[in-house]
Amino acid sequence: MEKTKLIATVNVNPELEKQIKSFIKTGIDVIRLNMSYLSHEQCDKIINIINKVNEEFNTHVATMLDLEGPCLRTGEFSNGMAYLNQGDKIRIFHKKTIGNMTGFSVNYPEMIKNLKFHSRIKLSKGNVELLVIEKGLDYTLCEVIKGGEVYDHSKMYMQEVKLNHKFLTERDRNDIIYASKRNVDFLVISAISSSEDVLEVNDLLIELENPHTSLLAKIENKRAVDDMDNIVKVADGLILDRGDLGIDLPVEVVPNIQKKLIDKCYDKGKLAIITAEFNSFLLKKTVPNRAEVSDLANLVSEAIDAIMLTSETTISLNPISTVEVIKKIIKSSEASIDYKQFFQKSLEKDKKSITGTISSSVALSVNELDCKAIIVSTSRGNTAKIISNLKPACPIIAATKNSEVIKSLQLCFGVLPVDIDGFNIDNITSEVIEKTKDEITLSPGDKVIITGGYPFKKVKYTNFMKIEEI
Repeated sequence: MEKTKLIATVNVNPELEKQIKSFIKTGIDVIRLNMSYLSHEQCDKIINIINKVNEEFNTHVATMLDLEGPCLRTGEFSNGMAYLNQGDKIRIFHKKTIGNMTGFSVNYPEMIKNLKFHSRIKLSKGNVELLVIEKGLDYTLCEVIKGGEVYDHSKMYMQEVKLNHKFLTERDRNDIIYASKRNVDFLVISAISSSEDVLEVNDLLIELENPHTSLLAKIENKRAVDDMDNIVKVADGLILDRGDLGIDLPVEVVPNIQKKLIDKCYDKGKLAIITAEFNSFLLKKTVPNRAEVSDLANLVSEAIDAIMLTSETTISLNPISTVEVIKKIIKSSEASIDYKQFFQKSLEKDKKSITGTISSSVALSVNELDCKAIIVSTSRGNTAKIISNLKPACPIIAATKNSEVIKSLQLCFGVLPVDIDGFNIDNITSEVIEKTKDEITLSPGDKVIITGGYPFKKVKYTNFMKIEEI
């Protein structure tokens, strides 16, 4: 099994069920729904298929819902798009209007009003750039610095502008309520500016009495980068959207931000997820170029928790082949992970708990005894997450009876969650080995570590570890 998890984005299409089946067979761990492009009815269709296929295949692929967030977008254009010529002057109207090559409106006119002279606006993934040169009563006049095509509801990037009202839009609030009703496993909070935005979403989940859904904060603009220390404390994990961040900030600073994000997530025991950025597949190619392979290999060597595929699985020529190629790169690259270095870093952490100390002992034993697997009996998944953060060299099999816990662990590095019939210390090893034989090969004489809380169901923390030979 590969320790680095993989997230695939899907849209509604004529072969949706066939595609989801292929994704699950290929080894996708989480399927992402992007709410910028999906209705609740379309989400219902996708989630129902995921649940159906999970039951058919006896799998537990998790669901992820990515909120649109309070993104600034253009309105509609008369022909669905407009070409803005370099050097032309165009107006951004404060009132809703149908756009053309001379002007357009936006969904948040109050944000446009807050722009300063010589502020820069980027559109169409940064391929079009505007410069503010005049402000009128009901419009903002811009010069086209870089021309190109702009489409209906194009996302706009403006580093200087910050929302001056509550973070949650009515649409996002409705999407969160929907996600809670459908028991979605991971909720991605997009377009955040600070930790306060994450707390606002968390408050709504508390109001909805939802203890299950994990919150992942997407880092995609300068304001989120500046407050990353606080954001990582209140979120369950961070997602670095390198594409959008490379538009909002100079592209040369993104690698350094990526390194800082990975380090902060590791230090706080939070999930670290990075977008793949495989543009070759979007150009209808069947193989990535060497730079893309090297980039992914470097990410994997950092032992991040997951890679997120977005356009690679929605508009590429063959999404299934894309996933298969990326899985091969991940499998090959994991051989370069320096597990002992991660363990040495873990020794610097302040444990102050029985569970933390035993988890550290488990990781030490894996290195010293060359153990082939760790079996964690868990009712809530906490111990499996702690051990995952220590980056042991062998797989972590999280054995639980709770299907929600299984799905909550699908993004944890090196964790293979399985459902078991019951907690029995005498037969848990044989049951787990039988259920994971297709993923993990164990031979006579191999050592495995069993850890958890004993007596089962009575102790709420990890208090034992046991080493067995197969």
